[in-house]
Amino acid sequence: MKVLVTGAGGFIGRALCQTLLAHGDEVLGLVRSGSRSIPGLQSIPMALDNAPLLAKTLNGVEFVVHLAGRAHQLADRAADPLAEFRAVNCDATLGVARQAAVAGVKRFIFISSIGVNGNNNVRPFTVSDQPNPAEPYALSKWEAEQGLWQIQQETGMELVIVRPPLVYGPNAPGNFGSLSRWVCKGIPLPLGAIHNKRSLVGIDNLVDLIIRCINHPAAANQLFLAGDGEDLSTTKLLRGVGKAMGKPARLIPVPAGLLQFGATLLGKSAMAQRLLGSLQVDISKTCELLDWKPPYTVEEGLRRCFERSK
Repeated sequence: MKVLVTGAGGFIGRALCQTLLAHGDEVLGLVRSGSRSIPGLQSIPMALDNAPLLAKTLNGVEFVVHLAGRAHQLADRAADPLAEFRAVNCDATLGVARQAAVAGVKRFIFISSIGVNGNNNVRPFTVSDQPNPAEPYALSKWEAEQGLWQIQQETGMELVIVRPPLVYGPNAPGNFGSLSRWVCKGIPLPLGAIHNKRSLVGIDNLVDLIIRCINHPAAANQLFLAGDGEDLSTTKLLRGVGKAMGKPARLIPVPAGLLQFGATLLGKSAMAQRLLGSLQVDISKTCELLDWKPPYTVEEGLRRCFERSK
């Protein structure tokens, strides 16, 4: 099969392209100029709004996996963050989808975010929950989802939307990467008494799910939530990271309420929520409809993560 992956030079994109190529598929990758090459990948440096080149690139493509986008920013310095997110995550996404439909692409797979459901919960999110995006990044993803469903109805091109929670893996960006570096350096962290529950998804599990969404007939015109199928606290995650690294996680048992109070005083409430709050994901529909099971446990995923990052 012939697959076009946008954002092929990113954290998820590189892993997906490498796996597809290993399966013997023909893979085209849209990348930013200067991105590191991937052996065997037909890399195409281009902006998503380059309509003539995109139309040429889409010729003969059966499946598009759309990963390109403006990532969540912990310290966003844009004058209007929502406008910046909308321009890339919504408007550019819909432009690519429209051209894919015109080119006769069979299926468009959009990687959204669990943030569309919300930032925290007291029970696991499901696909039937009312969306509640609380930040500009998640709102732009939700708006893109709505536009994509409209394109699907107008054109008949099959659509699959996947909402993953935090993705971890070798050299992962964001909070996971920062926490891992702190554990590796032996820096004491005041996170030894956190009893929240959070769903994560390892990069290998997410790539496996995306490929199932490309291939499985039942994936057409469906929304799926992604995850490892295990929920764990921030404290347990950090201990797992330390175990996978072969290093002790130096965790100080500070009450979560005290940490939240301090974070609020310092203007770091959003960061504290990601470390202290709960966010669980119900992947039962994903597993049942696609006959899918995450191939790796969290423990196995963390071990693979740090084996490959050495």
